[in-house]
Amino acid sequence: MTRPARTLLHVFSTFKLGGPQIRFAQIVNHFGRTYRHLIVAMDGVTEAFTRLAAPLDARVLDLPVGRGGTWDKLRLFRRTLSEHRPDLLVTSNWGTIEWALANLDGRIPHLHMEDGFGPEEAERQLPRRVWARRLLLRRTRVMVPSQTLLGIARTVWGLPAHALVHIPNGIDCHRFAHPVDSAFAARHGILPGGGPVIGTIAALRPEKNLGRLIAAFAQIAPRHQPRLVIVGDGPAAAGLAAQAAALGLGDRVIFTGACPTPERLLPSFTLFALSSDTEQMPLALLEAMAAGRAVVATDVGDVRSMLAEVNHPFLSPRNAAALAQAFTDLLDQPGAITTIGAANAERCRTQFDQNRMFTAYAKLFDARE
Repeated sequence: MTRPARTLLHVFSTFKLGGPQIRFAQIVNHFGRTYRHLIVAMDGVTEAFTRLAAPLDARVLDLPVGRGGTWDKLRLFRRTLSEHRPDLLVTSNWGTIEWALANLDGRIPHLHMEDGFGPEEAERQLPRRVWARRLLLRRTRVMVPSQTLLGIARTVWGLPAHALVHIPNGIDCHRFAHPVDSAFAARHGILPGGGPVIGTIAALRPEKNLGRLIAAFAQIAPRHQPRLVIVGDGPAAAGLAAQAAALGLGDRVIFTGACPTPERLLPSFTLFALSSDTEQMPLALLEAMAAGRAVVATDVGDVRSMLAEVNHPFLSPRNAAALAQAFTDLLDQPGAITTIGAANAERCRTQFDQNRMFTAYAKLFDARE
């Protein structure tokens, strides 16, 4: 007799495309109809639903989350849990912490996923949030993808070690092992020829600090004649375009907008860039590694431990001048770019293949406690 599919209720502050949502789609698509998925987007944005592939048992619950105060929301959340009786409540990041409060009696088994912080916590943890996590998540299984977050959960939030699960992000490495697709790159404004291409893929949000990347790009040694490609969209787009124009960078900075198939653009990058103020274990970095790209990045989160050791000299402090120097140093060594890219690809294949991640999530989703 076939066991009924377990029902998982997933809560996101937003279901707009981002790292946690892309990982969610990877996992859900892999398991197919093994589980039944109910999805709540606290802000009502559900564009990531388009990444889910049939055949699945998945649907969005349309809840009036924006109405009423805190107590009204808690009543709504408790009513939703009572009505649907999921086998597992899965919440994601700080924006969903009120669901932990609504489920404080533990009547529904709870898995909380923490992927990192916004710009307001790039420098330090906010005391109110620390205490909320400490009190509300003590009896909850908490998943973190990075060693950095694991240390914070233990030492800052004070959560018990037995409640914490570290699952590194994984990707389909074969998907990113592509040759250069010149025609596809050209359709996104990356024309063949010219100088080296420094590229990044990111949501255009403050914590990604792409303004730092543009400022660093403006300082790169002129002899290299590089181009900068920024793939993604978000609220910071207009300001970044204005910054590039004000610096006189003209058509040397290319904004492609969002691209659902980054594996087709990555091979056209000479280097991959990451300029964030805060990261944990960025999927875009794994994708660049799988595509065999050398990386220049700010030294944040787990970035250093993710990259091949030979890439470590090109990590920088969080300032534009240091980032520009790292770009120049690497562009001065074209042979090293190829060597580093190959080392990153090998490390991604051996350490961050998605099958390891799928096995770990199956254990979490099937847990009966």
